[in-house]
Amino acid sequence: MADDWGFNCGHAALCAITGMTPEELRPHLGDFEKKRYMNPTLMRLILRNLDVLSHWLVDVRGTKNLGWPMFGLVRVQWSGPWCAPGVPIAARYRKTHWVATELVSLKPVLRRVFDINATCDGGWIPYEEWSAQLVPWLLKECQPKADGKWWPTHSVEIVKSQLVRRGGAGKERG
Repeated sequence: MADDWGFNCGHAALCAITGMTPEELRPHLGDFEKKRYMNPTLMRLILRNLDVLSHWLVDVRGTKNLGWPMFGLVRVQWSGPWCAPGVPIAARYRKTHWVATELVSLKPVLRRVFDINATCDGGWIPYEEWSAQLVPWLLKECQPKADGKWWPTHSVEIVKSQLVRRGGAGKERG
C-alpha cells in the first residue's frame, strides 16, 4: 500500500503527469523511503531515473514570475513566518507542495492542476478552482500560520511527447 511507504504530493504529481501508478513509480524513488520527503533534488533524480526530459525554472525566494509549465510539475511555497528574512531556507522546504499541471486549451486558456487533495474530484481541477478554493482550504487546514500568500519555487516543463511514446501521460485523465 502506498501509504505504508509515505506516498505524498510529490509522488501523486509524478503519477498524474507520467500516467504511472504508485507501485510503478516506487522503484524509481531513490532514497525517498529513508528521507520521507520530496525535495527538488530528489524530484530531478526521479525524473532522470525515469528518463523523462524536463526543463527547470527555479525561484525559491519568489522574486521572479516563473510562470507555470504547459505540461509538467510545480512546487509551491506556502508563505508564512518561515519565509521571514533570516530564517534558514531549509525551514521553508517543510512548507511546500507539489502539483502537476497542464494547459488543456489555449483559446480560451484552460489550465488544469492535479492536486492529491482533490482526489474526490479525480485530482484534476481547473486552476481557478485550485487557487481560489483548494489553496485557501489547504492553508487553513494544513498550514494555520500561513499568511495566505504562495508562489511557485520550481516550474518543471515535461516533454509530453516522450511520455506518450512510453505509454504514460496519454492515459485518459479525469
